[in-house]
Amino acid sequence: MYDRLKGFRDFYPGEMAARREAFDTVEDTAAAYGFREVGTPALERTQMYVDKSGEEIVEELYAFEDKGGREVSLTPELTPTVARMVVDKGQELSKPIKWYSSRPFWRYEQVQQGRFREFYQTNVDVFGSSSPAADAEVLAVAADALTALGLTADDFAFRVSHRDILGGLLESMDAEVDIREAIRAVDKSAKVERNEYYDLLHDAGLSYDEARAFDDLLSSGDLDELVDFAGTDRVADAVGNLRAVLDAADDMGVREFCEVSLETARGLDYYTGVVFECFDTTGEVSRAVFGGGRYDDLIESFGGQPTPAVGVALGDATLQLLCERAGVWPAEELSTDYYVLQVGDTRPVAARIARDLRESGHVVETDVAGRSFGAQMSYADSVNAETVVIVGEQDLANDEVTIKDMATGDQTTAPVDEFPGDRDGPTYEDYE
Repeated sequence: MYDRLKGFRDFYPGEMAARREAFDTVEDTAAAYGFREVGTPALERTQMYVDKSGEEIVEELYAFEDKGGREVSLTPELTPTVARMVVDKGQELSKPIKWYSSRPFWRYEQVQQGRFREFYQTNVDVFGSSSPAADAEVLAVAADALTALGLTADDFAFRVSHRDILGGLLESMDAEVDIREAIRAVDKSAKVERNEYYDLLHDAGLSYDEARAFDDLLSSGDLDELVDFAGTDRVADAVGNLRAVLDAADDMGVREFCEVSLETARGLDYYTGVVFECFDTTGEVSRAVFGGGRYDDLIESFGGQPTPAVGVALGDATLQLLCERAGVWPAEELSTDYYVLQVGDTRPVAARIARDLRESGHVVETDVAGRSFGAQMSYADSVNAETVVIVGEQDLANDEVTIKDMATGDQTTAPVDEFPGDRDGPTYEDYE
């Protein structure tokens, strides 16, 4: 026997049925907003991630040298890849570019609740619009996807912030601060003790008094106070932009899911403006469910024209935890509309009936193993068949088939030449 690798998962049919329903819900929501599906490769050049995040990122990647001597990595996220794609096609693409994609990613990191080494995400991105409406639309897609899954405002909230508010406040302090490291500290603030958080801010260049003052400012959530404290256009403009995004979210009907939370920073360095994270309001899911934000400089850093961008990535594992906690994760069970049961030498007629039912859009199974009547009935029950169509030699001798309702156990007969006939979904009730 071979053991499954740590951090990787198997999904059996029932689990996949639930996952497919969840992914279809998210993707259908994005498509309803006019986002178009793209496909992307599993491998990219490792240097692309090094250039964005530094050499230390390699420790988190499935990185190796391929047979052509190239340093490559399994993709740990989608944003750099779609940025590369936008640069590749540049002027050929109509703006704004609105893309979505669902696929696996890989990170070599510690396995914990909601975090695996292979994981799946649906990414939704807008390129070519700096309007607050683009940020709000990304929030709206995420909120509508969650509500379509059955969640409500009692179940989740988007904690919304702005990177320029954080950066502007840090700049306004009388300190030689490493803004990049300080923002990384803010991103960790909910995960560590307060004294450890102050230590991180101190390591980034703030004194302990400045660290506490900075923490108090963020915790207050008073945007006007932040503008007055900083006294800079950078913070004033960022606050104005954040308010404009929230106003647009209100117009799109999703403002109720958004709360200002300036401790939300997002750790990745390429974020530039509004950022947000989705959290379980009960706290039972102990980490962010997913997040997103604006990354206006990334396309240009890849060699493209200046192109504003904003996006969100909904991960499978934490989304499932949230839905399970709220009791709305799709049922992990199989679904079959019809099982066409064969008794004796009846395959030609059974196959014709199965074809006709499938052409009407139904999920139909029939025997492919030469099993007995009882074994076929047990199998039909195991795949949750709603209706069993029994095609037996005696039935056909009487020019009929037997229709059995699996929920009630009731059964009746129908003329074989008229089944399924013009009916899209004939059941027991049609012939009783």
